[in-house]
Amino acid sequence: MFFRHYPERVWQCIALFALTGGLALYSIMLARATHSPTSLWLVNGAMVGPLVRKPLSQARPLLISGFLGFLAAKQLLGDPFVASVLLGLCNMLEALLVSVAIRSRFPKINSHTRFMNVARVGLISALVACGACTFGVASAQHFWPTLAFWETFNSLFRSHFLGMVIAGSTSLIVVTKGWQLSEPFGRPWRLMRDLSLLALTTAAVFCMSRFPLLFMVYPPLLLLVFRHRFAGLVIGMAIVALITTAATMLDIGPFNLVHDATPQLRIVMAQVFIGVSCLVALPVALALAEHERLQARVRESELRYRMLADNSGDLVMRIRPNGDRQYVSPSIRELLGWEVSEFTKPRQDLIHPDDRERIADVVATLRAEGGTVTATYRLQHKEGHYVWIEAFARLVASPDNDGTTEIIYTGRDVTQRVLVEQALQESQAQLRTIADNVPAVIARVDMSERYTYVNRFVEQVSGETPAQMIGKTMREVRGELLYERLKTYLKRAYAGESVMFEYEATYRGRLLQFQAHYVPDRDAEGRMRGLYALTTEITHIKNVERELLRLAHQDSLTGLSNRRYFNERISSVLRQCVQFGKPVLLALVDIDNFKSINDSHGHATGDMVLSQVGQSLQRLVREGEVVARIGGDEFVVLSDNLANEGSADAFVHSLWERLHVAVAVGTGNVDVCMSIGAVWCKGAVSDDVLMKLADEALYVAKAAGRDTYRLLIRSLQDSESGAQAASRPGHLQI
Repeated sequence: MFFRHYPERVWQCIALFALTGGLALYSIMLARATHSPTSLWLVNGAMVGPLVRKPLSQARPLLISGFLGFLAAKQLLGDPFVASVLLGLCNMLEALLVSVAIRSRFPKINSHTRFMNVARVGLISALVACGACTFGVASAQHFWPTLAFWETFNSLFRSHFLGMVIAGSTSLIVVTKGWQLSEPFGRPWRLMRDLSLLALTTAAVFCMSRFPLLFMVYPPLLLLVFRHRFAGLVIGMAIVALITTAATMLDIGPFNLVHDATPQLRIVMAQVFIGVSCLVALPVALALAEHERLQARVRESELRYRMLADNSGDLVMRIRPNGDRQYVSPSIRELLGWEVSEFTKPRQDLIHPDDRERIADVVATLRAEGGTVTATYRLQHKEGHYVWIEAFARLVASPDNDGTTEIIYTGRDVTQRVLVEQALQESQAQLRTIADNVPAVIARVDMSERYTYVNRFVEQVSGETPAQMIGKTMREVRGELLYERLKTYLKRAYAGESVMFEYEATYRGRLLQFQAHYVPDRDAEGRMRGLYALTTEITHIKNVERELLRLAHQDSLTGLSNRRYFNERISSVLRQCVQFGKPVLLALVDIDNFKSINDSHGHATGDMVLSQVGQSLQRLVREGEVVARIGGDEFVVLSDNLANEGSADAFVHSLWERLHVAVAVGTGNVDVCMSIGAVWCKGAVSDDVLMKLADEALYVAKAAGRDTYRLLIRSLQDSESGAQAASRPGHLQI
């Protein structure tokens, strides 16, 4: 029952049982065969990685599996049962202490985690845990503080701590980073070549007993780490450790050059060499990983900045000391009508003649004193008229690190606001003449929140006349519910802030959307006496935005989602499936002989076929499933609601069976058949690999004569490149 509900946990426990048992057998049998103490105890470190991934409440099965693996190894070697149990408990306690220390400091380790910090916590906790547990084991074997006690403690502590450093870091890196992230070049044959070079070099060093050539191990080890990152570190240190311990305990190698060296001294020297090798290689791998992480974050920051700047309605520029524009955002076309290439050189002639001297002084002051500055001036549009620009500029050090400074410039069109501000300075008569012809509601509200002026455009929006509103409070006119939403912005405007925001309200039975701009009204002495409210209906703009968004994600012929929407959805679906441990199914649907249908019956018939297939797919899929047209006659179905292989096979079979459609053409019908390639995957997989597997299944289906389907089943342990598939009708297992 437990295996049926939690198959992943069961396999983890079995694997950990085999791993701890095998490592214990190797270490103990090698030590007994050479009549020397154990030089490298790897059992406890191997358990750290799996334990770190689980909270303490779920780690009990793993601890029991590791304990049973060690106990089984001891019993196979004929050791006393009670002593083996006590030693096994100490081993499990040591691994548990290290994993709890790491997990308490880093609850979730991902690509953004600094592994240098993880290594620091792991090293300190390993010192404490190994010291405490080996002290307990030595106390159980000898009376304290005899010489035999300290000899046992010294031997156990060195082998446990060294094994914890090597096996612990190896298991932690394997379970947290994964092999695909460890090897950046993705070429296994290169890894095998470099591993072979390290193995041959290490073996040659220990075969040359007459010369101390241990330093020859470091070049191929560091080369392996540099080329293959954590994969090279993990496997390389394992090779060095195994060859070193085996050769030393078999009385082979350069450690025999030490005069009168005892087996215990040779083991100590081997442990020191392994530890130093690990301390040399591990910081290099961590530093490379940190460098790549920082580079990725810099690239991500640059991409986000560029995306924001390119899609912002404001004009964004980087201006060099000579006036050249290092960067000009594409919004220049919408704002001033100029192309980016036409605006990369200084264009003082575009500044209004009345503003040139003032802006030149502002720029000179900014370059001389630094800081930030805000200026409002006029720029000439390509069509000849002038646009009021509110510019915010900051002097910063050049990101090119050449010792120069640049001006980061952000400008926005404030022509409407400037015109309103100028109009407010004119007489009341002029204000009414202008305001009553502006397609927006303009109002003045005094300090008691009563309307003192409203232009006539309000009649077109709410149906109320200005006379009905003047003298009433905003709460009375707008209603209690809408007033509560506007009250916060009113307070900010009364505090002297110019506020622009959007809201929605219902007038004449229609839900309308507005953009409002509250401008403080001050007297000649700067005291607040009310505010001006400029309200524009933007319902049609919002509707157009929503329609554009819909069109950007919908295929116009079939009404299904398009490739862009599918590419956006598949990544989020795969992340959720990994997070919640759910399988995912991807099916590629291809119309058989669609080109012959177009050639024989015309493109109009082909469009009818595509439309009917799209409608059929839309009816067949369930809520939460994604169906899209991603090519000419190619459709895709993405589902995360199929819990097992049987339901996946039934779903694909039903999809294929019910997609046979007949399209009426003249007096006859065109029978449409489908080929489907699907993959059902459980575990982490990228969208590219998932599409590749589904495409391979589709190829198999077409090779089988079309009008059929093939389903690939991919388990958690499969590599992303796929494996040799075993075929049966309608179903492939990989």
